[in-house]
Amino acid sequence: MEDDIESILYIAREISVYRIPPRVANEGYRANDWGDLASPLWKGRLRIVENSKGVSLNLEDAQTGELVFARADYDPARPSVEAVLDSSRYFVIRVEDGGKKAYIGLGFAERTDSFDFNVALQDYTKRRRAALNPPSESSETSPHIPAGPKKDYSLKEGQTFTISIPGRNKGTTNNSLLGNANASSSSTSGGPAFPLLPPPPSAPKRR
Repeated sequence: MEDDIESILYIAREISVYRIPPRVANEGYRANDWGDLASPLWKGRLRIVENSKGVSLNLEDAQTGELVFARADYDPARPSVEAVLDSSRYFVIRVEDGGKKAYIGLGFAERTDSFDFNVALQDYTKRRRAALNPPSESSETSPHIPAGPKKDYSLKEGQTFTISIPGRNKGTTNNSLLGNANASSSSTSGGPAFPLLPPPPSAPKRR
């Protein structure tokens, strides 16, 4: 049997692990409650690895690459990673072993590393959901667009159409319409047929 092929989704060269206090009910985690952040419980590297069984977060020795601290399986249906409330560089990871659960704090030295960490998990979550829920043929077409060939409403050579304006005689020509409009706009004794809206305000001139 061939070995399972692994894909590396993300590597953080330097991460810090913290022992964290129990979570307060109905509240999130805060890295400020973890004590001295400059003195972590452990330092190493993080690799996000994908294989046929899923994705795991491996906390490894930065020099040898050996798994020396912990491994946390990541399932989008029940995520094992939670961001803290007071920083974008710290997270809480749920580690399970033999039915036992433990929560540890995870910190990144750079915000760009924590951003890439988030993106790697989000990309995997999107791919996993797309694989579990493939789009059906009926969903590819919008239900608001009727099926069938498009109709051609363009005018053919020699064809014309007329527009009926309410309140006007059918025999009124374009010239008479223009004449009536000019007469109403130039009249000083009576107002125009329709109220004139003020022009839009001008943009302030730059000095």
